[in-house]
Amino acid sequence: MTVALMWEARAVEGRGAELLAWAREQELRAEPLRRETFRAPQDRVLVITWWDAPYDAELPELPEPDPELVTRAVHRWRFEPVDVS
Repeated sequence: MTVALMWEARAVEGRGAELLAWAREQELRAEPLRRETFRAPQDRVLVITWWDAPYDAELPELPEPDPELVTRAVHRWRFEPVDVS
């Protein structure tokens, strides 16, 4: 089974590039199948990692950034693929 972990944070205004660099530098204790990093307006950064694991497996996630770098707590979601019939 594949599970996708999403991590999304919003930087303090004007610090989006710094948050993006911080997220890209974060190493995980295991290597995911795939890792993609995105940015969006309002200085938001999104990281998606894909894992070959059960939905409820304990998986490494990006940590919380320094509170002075973000406007709120990180949002995290977990998804599993849906078979189309």
